[in-house]
Amino acid sequence: MRYDEQGLTYSLTRRPDPRIAAAIDAALACTDSVANIGAGAGSYEPNHTVVAIEPSDVMIAQRTSGAAPALRAIAERLPLQNDSVDAALAVLTVHHWQNLERGIAELMRVARRRVVILGWDHRITREFWLLRDYLPSAAETDGRLAVPITRLVELLGGATVQEVPVPHDCSDGFGGAYWRRPRAYLDPLVQAGMSMLALTSRPELETGLSRLRADIASGGWERRYADLLELDSLDLGYRLVIADL
Repeated sequence: MRYDEQGLTYSLTRRPDPRIAAAIDAALACTDSVANIGAGAGSYEPNHTVVAIEPSDVMIAQRTSGAAPALRAIAERLPLQNDSVDAALAVLTVHHWQNLERGIAELMRVARRRVVILGWDHRITREFWLLRDYLPSAAETDGRLAVPITRLVELLGGATVQEVPVPHDCSDGFGGAYWRRPRAYLDPLVQAGMSMLALTSRPELETGLSRLRADIASGGWERRYADLLELDSLDLGYRLVIADL
C-alpha cells in the first residue's frame, strides 16, 4: 500500500493549516456529523467528525488520541450504512483511489446532505514555478495523479467549486505549500510527504533540484520570482468541490 511507505513521516510535515481548515469547516458548517474518507493522520477533521476511514495502518497509527475513531477500509467499500452521516469529506485523497467512480458513489451513498472534496486542478498546478521551471518530471507525475475537477463535478451530479489559496506560510507541506519558501523543496523530509515528488524517480529529480539549489545560493531564484515575494497567498489550483445531495 502506497502510504505504508510514503506516509511514515506524514505527521511531521503535513500539519493542517488553520486557514485551509477554516475553509473546509465552513463548507461543513451546515452539518452535524461527518465521515472523513481517506482520513490519513486526521488533518482537517472537523470537531463533528464521527468516523474516519483509512486503509493504511501506518497512517492510522499517526492519528492523535482525541481524533475520531478510525476504521481500516477503502473508499470504494465503505463499512457504513446508507445515509449514515450528514456529510462525507475527502481531503487530498481521491487521486489515490483505485476506482474513482465507485469511491464517489460510496460518498454519495453514506452522506445524507453534502459531499466535500479537496482536490486540485492540474491545468493550474502545472504552471507552478517548481514544476514548470525545475521539475518537469514531477509535473508529469502530478498530471497522472490529478483527478480533473470537472470529472468530480460530473460524478457528483453537479457541485460548487471554490478556490483555496495557499498562504505564503502554509503549515501543511503539500506540493504547493512552499511556493514562497523554495529552500524547503530541497529537504528530503519535505519531499517524502509530497506525492508528486515521492512518486517521481530520484534520478529524474536530481538535475532540477541541483539547479534550484544553485539558484537559491546565487540569489537567482529571488530575482526571477521577485513578484511572488510580495504576495500573501497564491492560487495554485487547489479547489473545494461541494455537492448538496
